[in-house]
Amino acid sequence: MAKVFTIPVPPKMDRKRRERASDPRYVDGQRLLVEAMRYLAQSDPVANRGAIELLSEHVRTRFRMTDSPLG
Repeated sequence: MAKVFTIPVPPKMDRKRRERASDPRYVDGQRLLVEAMRYLAQSDPVANRGAIELLSEHVRTRFRMTDSPLG
């Protein structure tokens, strides 16, 4: 059986936190996806259900995990 060794590293307390600045492209991207879902729902909600679900899933998961407003 193998042993696992951990080497503790103390955090650097002198490190300054970066300032948070929102990226307008992030908000615009989310707004664009919501507008696309709204358009699809108004034109034909039954036929466009798959596309609406795909966009909704993208907004809820991948878009928010991979993109950050902090840039």
